[in-house]
Amino acid sequence: MLTIHRAGLIALALVSVQPEVAQAQTPTPAKPYQVEWVYRVRYGFQDEWWRLFQKYQIAELDEEKRRGFVRDYSVFRPGLHTSEDSRWDYRIVITYDGYDGSTHEGEVEKALFPDVATRRAAEDRRWELTTNHWDLPIHQIDPHAAPE
Repeated sequence: MLTIHRAGLIALALVSVQPEVAQAQTPTPAKPYQVEWVYRVRYGFQDEWWRLFQKYQIAELDEEKRRGFVRDYSVFRPGLHTSEDSRWDYRIVITYDGYDGSTHEGEVEKALFPDVATRRAAEDRRWELTTNHWDLPIHQIDPHAAPE
C-alpha cells in the first residue's frame, strides 16, 4: 500500500507542477520583422516585369502567407513621377512575425516551381529588366519615444 501511495503522490505532484512548467515554456511572440523590396524597371518594360513578378514572387508571398511565414504584404506603385535618381516603380512591404519567417523563401519556391530551369530563365529576364533594386529592413518606431 505504501508503494501505491508514494506513486500516487508522485503522480499528483507531477500533475500539479505541469501547468507551471507549461506556463514557463510558453514562448513570447517574436517582434514583427518588416522588409521593403524596392525596384526600378527599365522604361517600357514595366508590364513585362510585373507579369513575371506576379507569376513568381507574388505567388510565393501568397503561399508563404498561407503557410503562416508571412503575416502580410502590400504592393505600391508611385502616383506621380520623380527625378530619375530617386525613381522607383514598385515597392513591396512584407511583414513577418519575426526574422525566422523570412527564411522560408527557398522552401516555398521549390514547392511551387519544381521546374528550376524555367523559373531561373524567367527570373534572369526579370533581373535584366530591373535597373535598380534594394531590400531594406524597416522598423516602425514610436513617434513620441526618444531616439534609439
